[in-house]
Amino acid sequence: MILQVQDLSVSFGDIQVVDGVSFGVQRGRTLGIVGESGSGKSVSSLAVLGLHRDAAVTGSIVFDGEELVGAPAEQLRRLRGSRMAMIFQDPLSSLHPFYTVGEQIAEAYRLHRRTSRKVARERAVEMLAEVGIPEPRRRAGEHQHRFSGGMRQRVMIAMALACEPDLLIADEPTTALDVTVQAQILELIARIQAERGLAVIMITHDLGVVARIADEVLVMYGGRTAEHARSRAVFKDTRHPYTRGLLDSAPGAVQETGGRLRAIPGSPPSPLEPPSGCRFHPRCPSAMEVCAAERPALLGADHKVACHLEGVTL
Repeated sequence: MILQVQDLSVSFGDIQVVDGVSFGVQRGRTLGIVGESGSGKSVSSLAVLGLHRDAAVTGSIVFDGEELVGAPAEQLRRLRGSRMAMIFQDPLSSLHPFYTVGEQIAEAYRLHRRTSRKVARERAVEMLAEVGIPEPRRRAGEHQHRFSGGMRQRVMIAMALACEPDLLIADEPTTALDVTVQAQILELIARIQAERGLAVIMITHDLGVVARIADEVLVMYGGRTAEHARSRAVFKDTRHPYTRGLLDSAPGAVQETGGRLRAIPGSPPSPLEPPSGCRFHPRCPSAMEVCAAERPALLGADHKVACHLEGVTL
């Protein structure tokens, strides 16, 4: 495992946003983390990179043998951007409007590789070409407003991969892109992963994306793990009612049944007042009395499920 996270918890003051989550990812493999907004997906990934300034982070985050929880800021800065990189969700707000895209890629490369400006500029052009941007030398001198949404996302990928990291975290990289561009971005990430042996964490609410590229799937709800298994097992042998609800509410479910989408009733829980017991029980169609009273243990070896209904076919 290039990354191993054990019993990760993240709190902001008295508000616990992530509660005892564990996962890992190997070189050349992809872990998909799915769940509704507010489930703790992005907070968990930001904790891996050490980007929470005012949060209490407990548990263990081991990257290539180095413990990151409680590590000095300098150690995290050395790894972040160089060996661990992230593609943020919104390239429009992540790219600086005053600097050219080439300058921004070059800056990150110079910071970690201690090279000259000329070498860094050439690296920026090289990376823009690698991610499929035409006329990379000319486009490197342009600002982000001259790029389409899909091209801006390619620039973000180029920036993340410029220093050849071992771990890439992609936080909903295809949000707001049309299906054609989405497919191109996913194919680009998959190609670069295969060429470099990258470990990839794909954070998304889109089960279609996960089914297409993930080797393992971690389903999060209310800051906790609901289900965690190999991708095929999650889709073919669904064991948690929340996972089942996500699958039934996906557009593909309508095509299979010919009916209407079956939305999960209610809303995700607020971390300010999380439900007792199983956090999904207020929305669960199969909830029992024990679900409100006791937190279900996360059980299983290859297929982990936190549900009092474990063993019941969904």
